[in-house]
Amino acid sequence: MYLQPKNECAEYARLSRRGFLGASAAGAAALCSPRLAFSNSRGSGSARPTVIGLFLRGAMDGLSVVVPYGDSDLYVHRPTLAVPPPGAASGALDLDGFFGLNPNAAALMPAYQAGTLGFVHACGSTDPSRSHFSAMQSMETGTPDHPGSGEVSGWLARHLQSVAPSGSGVLRAISVDELLPRVLALAPSSLPIPEPADFLFPGAAVSAAARRDALEGAYAATIPPLAPAAVSSLEAIDLLGGVDFAGYVPANGAVYGADPFSQAMRSIAVLIKAGIGLEVAHYDYGGWDHHSAQGPIQGTLAGMLASLSEGLAALRLDMQGRESEYVLYAKSEFGRRAAENGSAGTDHGSGGMMMVMGKGVVGGQVHGSWPTLQAAALDEGDLAVTTDYRDVLAEILTNAVGGTDLSYVFSGHAPTPLGVVL
Repeated sequence: MYLQPKNECAEYARLSRRGFLGASAAGAAALCSPRLAFSNSRGSGSARPTVIGLFLRGAMDGLSVVVPYGDSDLYVHRPTLAVPPPGAASGALDLDGFFGLNPNAAALMPAYQAGTLGFVHACGSTDPSRSHFSAMQSMETGTPDHPGSGEVSGWLARHLQSVAPSGSGVLRAISVDELLPRVLALAPSSLPIPEPADFLFPGAAVSAAARRDALEGAYAATIPPLAPAAVSSLEAIDLLGGVDFAGYVPANGAVYGADPFSQAMRSIAVLIKAGIGLEVAHYDYGGWDHHSAQGPIQGTLAGMLASLSEGLAALRLDMQGRESEYVLYAKSEFGRRAAENGSAGTDHGSGGMMMVMGKGVVGGQVHGSWPTLQAAALDEGDLAVTTDYRDVLAEILTNAVGGTDLSYVFSGHAPTPLGVVL
């Protein structure tokens, strides 16, 4: 999903209008014909939690979401834009005596207090680029130490390549979007499905079975890769056709909003509970590039943050008691500069903030080493990165999911233990 505010930079606007946010050249066949994203592999890997990946494209301002109100320099750098401290009008909701949560994200507080949700601050990439395209590319391929290396496959794709399928292997990964993101480039049995409930064989239902069989027979007579790809696609249609999306009732009184993000979270919850062997579900939430009129309390950021938080809160409540079945991360390509600009917004920065929720997450705290916002501690005016985003993802894959080959997923990177996911 891409929201198109008028306060984004020209580069991000071009990327967004092309509808090519992170989609790889290697995935071009999948973009034109999703069937080609499938492999015909089968396996017997044990059941694993579904990794839910959220890419908050455009660079969300972590300093306005998880607010370091205990660092007085925040209010020096942002005299008009900083979220006030707890106790003040429209103030942050206290998290730990130093950090506070933007009041528009109040829906996340129950998950944080229950220990299901955690944050990682001053987190980001070693790639110094402030270009959306370049930063997204190196982050999704997992190669920030070697930007422009030419790596084609995404790090999540390499994870799936390194483990046997969990279940039948018919549909291992989906992107709830029109495109496969770069992070899933070359992923086995992966497919972009913007509306999973509508992923049905086209045409009249009365003749669908006959037309399906005819199509399968026609493709069976072709040569690879068309034959196995077509069969795999038809199997995926059969698989999702057996899922009762319309009759689904969220658990624990959870209510999903009508907005696209909340509906995507609902679809993902349905698929996880259906037990179809889905290993990865990815969602692009764009529009976080706020160079002007950012509005962290009332405005663009406030509205987007409320939508994000309410969708995540509904998912968490719906999956309460089933936390072992999913692990979620949310991140951006980089953060925003420490100082506000002259247009009531913020420009491209460095250190950002990640969210993690679900299986194994050590929640109820803000992880990471805080570098401070003192002028001497800034990275060319930006919040410094003290936690490599790959270290968070490595703990997710190793401790929550298991079985992955980190030396293949993040080649050349030796993860530092963080204790974010155990």
